[in-house]
Amino acid sequence: MIKSFFHRTRRFSRRHAKNIARYRKHVINHFTHAIAVLKTVISTLAVFASLFCLIELTLYFGYDRSAAEALTIKNLLRIPQAIFLLNILFGLLVATKFSIYRNRILKIIVDLAVAISAIAWAYPHPHSPWFPWLADIVYSNAFLFTVLAAYSVFELCHAAMRLIGRRTNPALILSGSFLVFIIIGSFLLMLPKCTLTPISYCDSLFVSTSAVCITGLTPVDIPTTFTPLGLLILSILIQIGGLGVITFTSFFAIFFSGTPSIYSQLLIKDMIYSKSINNLIPTLLYILAFTITVELIGAIAVFFTIPAELGLTLSDKLIFSGFHSLSSFCNAGFSCLPGGMANQTLLNGTQSIYVVTSVLIFAGAIGFPILVNFKDIFVAWLRRLITGKRNPTTRLLHVYDLNTKLVLVTTLVLLAVGSVAFFILEYNNTLAGMPLSQKITQSVFNSLIPRSAGFTSVNPSMFLPVTMLLIIVQMWIGGASQSLAGGIKVNTVAAVFLNLRAIIRGQSSAQAFGRRISTGSVRRANAVVAIAIAAFIIYAAIILTLEPHLSTKSILFEVTSALFTVGSSLGITDQLSPLSKIILSTAMFAGRVGILSLLIGFGTQSRDKSLHYPTDNIIIS
Repeated sequence: MIKSFFHRTRRFSRRHAKNIARYRKHVINHFTHAIAVLKTVISTLAVFASLFCLIELTLYFGYDRSAAEALTIKNLLRIPQAIFLLNILFGLLVATKFSIYRNRILKIIVDLAVAISAIAWAYPHPHSPWFPWLADIVYSNAFLFTVLAAYSVFELCHAAMRLIGRRTNPALILSGSFLVFIIIGSFLLMLPKCTLTPISYCDSLFVSTSAVCITGLTPVDIPTTFTPLGLLILSILIQIGGLGVITFTSFFAIFFSGTPSIYSQLLIKDMIYSKSINNLIPTLLYILAFTITVELIGAIAVFFTIPAELGLTLSDKLIFSGFHSLSSFCNAGFSCLPGGMANQTLLNGTQSIYVVTSVLIFAGAIGFPILVNFKDIFVAWLRRLITGKRNPTTRLLHVYDLNTKLVLVTTLVLLAVGSVAFFILEYNNTLAGMPLSQKITQSVFNSLIPRSAGFTSVNPSMFLPVTMLLIIVQMWIGGASQSLAGGIKVNTVAAVFLNLRAIIRGQSSAQAFGRRISTGSVRRANAVVAIAIAAFIIYAAIILTLEPHLSTKSILFEVTSALFTVGSSLGITDQLSPLSKIILSTAMFAGRVGILSLLIGFGTQSRDKSLHYPTDNIIIS
């Protein structure tokens, strides 16, 4: 009996222990779920607070306001500041280990700055601070606005990367991100403090699209329309459009919130041409560091090439140097100097500024994949130099990608042919009366700018008809793939002509430099050419119908410039109707994002059934 009693007691204890464990697990699951829901709510609030904060800062800096209005805006900024602080504290309390060890140093710095700004809010400015200069910084509006703006930008970038991690179509992500910045830019450029004279929303949308799509077409005169603040916003739009919205966003998201999802990393890897996920952050750093370095060096070089005859003040020289270097490297074609590169003081002075501009344009037009390949070559060469191994087994084999070789050779051939042809054709026309050295410089410059730069040094409306044809062909070709240039890209042209050469020689596939070009690359190149021709015909027909009073030559030139994101014009942009401007804006957008990518993004992918069909021939003569 006693033994049976102990057995029953033991079974009851085991059942009771299992029930307790099951209840404890149930409570923990509910608590974990509640924490996850609360985290989602606070994160969502932080995203909306970031948007609200940026809107308030836009109102503060973009409009003239009274002291009372400025105080009201500053008080309203306390709302997102409190939400940001709540988000930071929640992360520290719930995920302390993650927040301390996994977050990037940049996030820790920004979080700490937000906490300091909150302390300054709660604690009045001391009358006798230990460090007066530090107190002046911490309690200043500049510190508060900078910290809130930085946290807002990083939070929105992190939110964008979370959305990318939901496996959205990459083409739609790319096009949607460009569209978002175009719309934001169109409103910012209309702010009273951004313009010297008010502009219509249609013109603002056109300029914003042209900036984000790094085209350069504009219906307004940039120097006489925008203030330094407007030029700053225009520069930011150009930089974002040049580097790519995903590259820009992913950089801030990764360095603010740690490693993104695997899908996000794969998407970024394809967009910045990184060979592996392990090289993602170094490649991002390299691209951004290279871009900033080249633009900074270019700005310094431009500064010292500005003729004294222009009579610019030091601040004007600094603005022109930075803006011009950025616009040149990004192949945007905007200029904040009256007359642009066709300014007679520049044209009649030393040609050094045209040489610097040409180098910047060329650097931006060869493409980031080439720059990444150059970096890999340099690293491999440096490794060999450090290790001291120089025997034949350690020679660098195939260090130059086929893409790099094709782009460099094709680009240099097109540049040489274009320069010589322009020199010969325009020798006694637009180049007449210039010294020989100036004619050579202008020939090279005018052979580079149709490839997507969009600047103008001589009046293109005065070109000979055959020169105009040459310029249009160069505009159609453009620069390299995944570069800051437009056009159908030199990679595409090289693949098409190599395939043509293979057909003429009776070879089964296109080849170059001892490598076969994949059938998929050739098919894609042919598709890009076909779509570009079809798109040009459609856009040209629409604009010709809407603008019958304008010359056909000018319209065809304008459509080519917009669709292939060049920016050159025969001077009819400001004469277009609002509807025509909107249509050309869509042309610039399609040209920057890629019509083929848009079609793939909106198209439905289906299973390939062609392998089960019998092969047959059609007559092609």
